[in-house]
Amino acid sequence: MSVEVKVPPVGDSISEVVIGEWHKKLGEAVAADEAVVALESEKSSFDVPAPAAGYLARILKQPGETAAVGEVIAVLEESAVAAATGPVSEAPPVVERKPAGSTPSVSTAAPGGSAMAAVAAEPRIMPAAARLLAETNIPPQAVQPTGPGGRMLKEDVQRAASAKVASETSGRPAAPSLPAAPATVRVSTGRAVHRRPMNQIRRTIAKNLVEAQHNAALLTTFNECDMSAVMALRKQHQEAFQERHGVKLGIMSFFVKAAVDALQAFPAINAQIQGHDIVYHDYCDIGIAIGGGKGLVVPVLRNAEQMTFAQIEQTIGEFSKRAQSGQLLPDELKGGTFTISNGGVYGSLLSTPIVNPPQSGVLGMHAIQDRPVVREGQIVIRPMMYLALTYDHRIVDGREAVSFLKRIKDCVENPVRLMLEV
Repeated sequence: MSVEVKVPPVGDSISEVVIGEWHKKLGEAVAADEAVVALESEKSSFDVPAPAAGYLARILKQPGETAAVGEVIAVLEESAVAAATGPVSEAPPVVERKPAGSTPSVSTAAPGGSAMAAVAAEPRIMPAAARLLAETNIPPQAVQPTGPGGRMLKEDVQRAASAKVASETSGRPAAPSLPAAPATVRVSTGRAVHRRPMNQIRRTIAKNLVEAQHNAALLTTFNECDMSAVMALRKQHQEAFQERHGVKLGIMSFFVKAAVDALQAFPAINAQIQGHDIVYHDYCDIGIAIGGGKGLVVPVLRNAEQMTFAQIEQTIGEFSKRAQSGQLLPDELKGGTFTISNGGVYGSLLSTPIVNPPQSGVLGMHAIQDRPVVREGQIVIRPMMYLALTYDHRIVDGREAVSFLKRIKDCVENPVRLMLEV
């Protein structure tokens, strides 16, 4: 029986996705709930599991193509399960979808053979590797796959091609020596470039950043923060904190707590413009900008005002881990009333972050650097961090923005205030 593989619902605001990598080849056996294909939405990438066990009979969408939510992108045949347990007289033909103008390829299992065994004998070849095989005329049997699950990667084909060229060169007779020719200069007619399409996440990032610049009146204010108290507190309690909660006490939890305190004191920065209205949020959903494997993502700490230091650190750690592998859920990336971006992890000393629309503010953290400062008439060395607040000047006045950033500075420099909520 045929079973359709459809694009699952992703989120209220997402109507289409881009096909990523097919984890299974045509004819390959698939277990129930096993990942079949990776999809990319505007905010994340995720795998689609097989709705039933069988084999992949048809692929209707190729990598890079767009598919709507609910659209059928592949077809499974459940009959492959029976083929694995006994011989079959004839397996259904497998037709692979090709670009317009090309001839479909049809493969039929030999009578009395196993359809699954026939396809299992071939290596799983990634699309990039398949293209390179066609260009170099190297048979798949001459390539040693090194990818996960026995997949053949582009790099495997490149190594095989290099070995082939080396063997052909070593077997040729030496060319007769000729008189030295006059030196010549090769003039290049142009420099090489390569073009690569943006993935769905990168296109969304580009669209949102341009939208923020065009639709909001953005302004940035700066301050600097003495990190001495936070660093001393972390050093004093790090071991006990980690032993009790299973996670290190970082600096992000202090800034999240400080942001919550400041947002509650200055609600305009926790608000958004909708039409001719200003919508004030009585909760703090704080987005944490994270550099993921495919670009910047901003998962959201829901109701951050209710979270403890340990809960904040644990949640951010889990977000970071899953962001690298593209496993963040769409709902974790939706919404948000304010954002914190830490460019300091990459060494940034000062920057002007861009607001994540339709939010009205973003806090930029930066690298901690020992600098001379004056304290009580004495020049001392302190670990300092520059802070930046970019805000939408349409609803946030300069006085509010400066006071907001000053309050964050005061909270971080006096972390006991955060714990006592004073």
